[in-house]
Amino acid sequence: MLAGAAAFLARPAAAKEKLKLSIFSKHLQFVQGAELAKAAADLGFDGVDITVRKGGHIEPQRVKQELPPLVATLRKQGLEVPMVTTDILDAETPFAEDVVRTAAELGIRHYRSGGWKYAPDQPITAQIDAFRSRLEGLAKLNAKYQSCAMYHTHSGAGLVGAPIWDLHIMMKDIDPKLVGINYDVAHATIEGGLGGWIASYRVSGAHVRGIALKDFVWAKDARGRWREQWCPIGEGMVHFTEFLGMVAQSGFNGPLQVHYEYPMPKERAGEYSAMKRDLTTLRGYLEKAGL
Repeated sequence: MLAGAAAFLARPAAAKEKLKLSIFSKHLQFVQGAELAKAAADLGFDGVDITVRKGGHIEPQRVKQELPPLVATLRKQGLEVPMVTTDILDAETPFAEDVVRTAAELGIRHYRSGGWKYAPDQPITAQIDAFRSRLEGLAKLNAKYQSCAMYHTHSGAGLVGAPIWDLHIMMKDIDPKLVGINYDVAHATIEGGLGGWIASYRVSGAHVRGIALKDFVWAKDARGRWREQWCPIGEGMVHFTEFLGMVAQSGFNGPLQVHYEYPMPKERAGEYSAMKRDLTTLRGYLEKAGL
């Protein structure tokens, strides 16, 4: 028995599964079905984050009819579908249960939920309590289907989740397997460029269930105001090396999504070339972080 135990302990540890990169299907809105699957696979992505929302690849009211065949088409191309992006704000959102149930039946357990805004004429603390109640209701819905809603972090005045600390207050007593955060590192850097993004990622902890990747620089707009300007991965303000090192240390294993918000070449070949370039850059960062 001791010899057997010694032999077991002597075995090399199983290799950690590498994180996979999915494209946010919003950026391939011009292709559908088999063409969408081929484009994502040819670009070199591991998966697709499908938009199941108004104006997306699938309208919420059509989810039961259209999501299963689209997922089958993507999987036939060797692509994964780790999540879908939705307009779900709470359990009362029209078609919310249809979307969550259909995705779960297909083995898709993560979905990005919609976002809220703070009313300027009401105390923020009271609004946080109200939003927490809505998240608790969403957690109950997700518990039925073993699914997780991921609140996406944007930047901007009056947006719930922009500072991320407010999400920590709302979610700290909610099971992160049911309700979590889709941490957008670029928006977090916009909100806290020096060290705020570090603290916000740390405080989010186990509630970080997904991560969105894109880059930006500060620049003046046509009216002379300083605004974020989206740019190719690695050319902006996001500290990808440091951030992904933190991700590696945190043990994160959720879906990674690549976003393309910067102006793209008008011709399709040029657009695809830019997408591939960013994907290659990101894979380099992931390799360096051991992810």
